[in-house]
Amino acid sequence: MHIGTARTALFNHLYARRHGGKFLIRVEDTDRERSTQENVDILFQGFAWLGLASDEEPLYQAQRADRHREVVAELVQRGSAFACFMTADETEAAREQARVEGRALRSIWRDRADGDLSQPHVIRFRTPDDEPIVITDAVQGEVIFPSKDLDDLVLLRSSGEPTYNLAVVVDDHDMDISHVIRGDDHLNNTPRQALIYDAMGWERPVFAHVPLIHGPDGKKLSKRHGATSVAEYADQGYLPEAMRNYLARLGWSHGDDELFSDAQAESWFDLEHIGRAPARLDFDKLNHVNGWWIRHADDERLAALVQKVRSNRAEPTSDADLPRLIQAMPMIKDRADTLLALADQAAFALLSRPVAISDKAAGQLTDEARNRLSRLAAHLSAVEAWDAAILEAQLKSFAEAEAVGMGKIGPPLRATLTGGVASPDIAKTLAALGKAESLGRLDDVLCPRDRDAI
Repeated sequence: MHIGTARTALFNHLYARRHGGKFLIRVEDTDRERSTQENVDILFQGFAWLGLASDEEPLYQAQRADRHREVVAELVQRGSAFACFMTADETEAAREQARVEGRALRSIWRDRADGDLSQPHVIRFRTPDDEPIVITDAVQGEVIFPSKDLDDLVLLRSSGEPTYNLAVVVDDHDMDISHVIRGDDHLNNTPRQALIYDAMGWERPVFAHVPLIHGPDGKKLSKRHGATSVAEYADQGYLPEAMRNYLARLGWSHGDDELFSDAQAESWFDLEHIGRAPARLDFDKLNHVNGWWIRHADDERLAALVQKVRSNRAEPTSDADLPRLIQAMPMIKDRADTLLALADQAAFALLSRPVAISDKAAGQLTDEARNRLSRLAAHLSAVEAWDAAILEAQLKSFAEAEAVGMGKIGPPLRATLTGGVASPDIAKTLAALGKAESLGRLDDVLCPRDRDAI
């Protein structure tokens, strides 16, 4: 699922919630080659991750082909469509002639009724020769398309399969769709669809064509800009609520509000404040939003997500590690803007004892430092409330008693607790590890044992 598709779906979802309507998902699978089950599954995985579920059973367009053909038959009966027997070569010649004359394709069969329906043919829409087609768009404003620039649209292929522009009109009408909110790359399809609505005597829905998402350089979003699919953002450690927040703000605004809940977005969203210019993807802003949501996320949920990240990295954790991860979350989640970064920040809490100490960290463990750490361990063992603020005060009082600065205590203590792995400030590191684990790691370094003998 492209990130632009995700944003369009979100806009539809928010608009439906704002007005007490329904958010409906339709799989437009008239192109059978592209609409494989694998591709459809990917779409629904994207919807599931984003938390966007259809309010009714999703509709598959290809299953409604008989209904589409029924409408085409009615259009033929009304004189709005006709059978066209032009061959591929004849069609190309007619198209070239139309280009020379500055108009769109007009079939030579528009006003003939002598065709043999047993022979290969398509059904085309009889496009008006030269009249304005006015589209009142909720985002783009009034847009006028001259009908002379539109081909006689194919409604049914020679195989009898309906085409996209026909199928969406029939399905939107039958599903009682009131608003069609979609990317502005579909704007050129709208006059063709509007003509079908009018020919059938159906009320047109409200169209709202949203500008596409561009990269930071202002060019159409592509792989060169980084992730373009929802799955990639999930793999890169973004939370779905953060993506919803960021995507809602990408091309739509509610004053200066940047960070808001789903409930707020649902109560605020309107079409009037969707911009007409393409939105630019800003990864720094996305990371800022994601970091904010990580800081406000439940610690147990974050711990489970970190476990999943580590599993994907072939760094599995056990159920026994989960309590330590949960305990560490309040100390580390303000340092991460993605789940990948959060997993990196959590690494120190998951080290196995005795902790392997890097050569650089080992340089901090001089004899003087070891002796001081022994006294610190005794001092900390008497601390009952193992809280970051209390531990920070205890470390400062210990440093004062030792008549040294924290520079003589923090580095060797960190080396002992983490082996040189990144961690938060030293009081938070102690709090994250817990009293038993912290004192145990100190003991491993200060009183090493022959573990093979044990």
